[in-house]
Amino acid sequence: MIRESGEPIRPIPIPDRWCIHSYYTVDPYAPDGSGRLLLASGREEEGIAEVLIVSPDGRVLDRFGRTGLHAGFYHTGLWQTWSPDGGCVYYQSGTLRRPLIVRRRLSTGEESIMEGDMEGAPPFGEPILSGLMGMLYAAGYGNGLYCPEAAPVPFRRREAHGLFRFEFGSESGPPALSVADLLARHPERERLVQSERELKRRLGEEEGLTLMAYCVRWNRSGSRMLFYFGNHCVDPGRGEPRLAYVWTADRELRELHLALDLSYGKPGLHWSWHPDGEHLIGYGPDPEQPERLCLAQVRYDGSGYRKISKHGSGGHPSICPANHDLLVTDTYGNPGVVQFIDVRSDSEIRSFVLPRVYGGTPPAGRNRFLVDHHPAFSADGRKVLVNTLPGPLAVVNEIDVAAI
Repeated sequence: MIRESGEPIRPIPIPDRWCIHSYYTVDPYAPDGSGRLLLASGREEEGIAEVLIVSPDGRVLDRFGRTGLHAGFYHTGLWQTWSPDGGCVYYQSGTLRRPLIVRRRLSTGEESIMEGDMEGAPPFGEPILSGLMGMLYAAGYGNGLYCPEAAPVPFRRREAHGLFRFEFGSESGPPALSVADLLARHPERERLVQSERELKRRLGEEEGLTLMAYCVRWNRSGSRMLFYFGNHCVDPGRGEPRLAYVWTADRELRELHLALDLSYGKPGLHWSWHPDGEHLIGYGPDPEQPERLCLAQVRYDGSGYRKISKHGSGGHPSICPANHDLLVTDTYGNPGVVQFIDVRSDSEIRSFVLPRVYGGTPPAGRNRFLVDHHPAFSADGRKVLVNTLPGPLAVVNEIDVAAI
């Protein structure tokens, strides 16, 4: 576990376990500053996944949450998230069609379970606001195939799916903000309705756009969230337009803004929050060449869109919480690259070539032969955790930001 030759990166392998952290928007480091890491691990031969708490030197301190493996695990683990005080861990269990949220109290091992879904718990813990990830996978996200029978709610029942509030001790009711609500108030509603008419003419009257609400991401204070509306990973065989609208809202879902329109041929993906809590950053159209991707920034209300870097990989970008001039992102390909960029000069500070594919060309979809690096800053900005796949087992690596 010792960093060799002064290199600022070190692997943290867990024997006989395929391990990743949750996602680039979820801090894997314990909030008490101990350096403990929250990981998900899987054993393909047993078909099971579990949550691990790992010490800074790579020792497994706790393991829990045995649940079945599914395609989503290989992308985001079990969406394991620390509670604000570090006393609990939230994680995802069940299946994509019948998801469960588990809250484990670490001091006693006591677990509470409720029906619901999440893409990481919010900074304030509860209530958890989330769409149903099974909708995205049923639309084709996991394997590129449209499988409406796998959806937890039929796509056309737009009043019955959207964003839900999930809180332990409370009954989960209808969506707090449904897909039907969002479509009714959408500034581009007429264009969407016309696209649906065209789809019905080709595929039949029982068909419709696979609209959904998904990808909830919180700013660090928990005062605002963003989410996607549409379906940016639709099965190409359906001939639907790529729809990706990024909305923002306060935590009560009273103040809604359409911040970004990345639909109908506009490029863009992977938007999350700047540490200032007011702006979003991600990949979007270059203002000078709209058909090209660039790293961009926009205010939560959709104003002030601007290019911050020419980098156009479409990876997973984050701004350092302690230094807003420092950005980290990753690239695709085999191998992949994690890059640190100075946004003042739009210049690369350091890059790390890291394996992310095992065994040649991986099968389509989410599986154990492919990882995304998903570089995630610690809350103090001193460390970055990345996923790698140097062999049959995925291994997280830690980068010391001060040493780059």
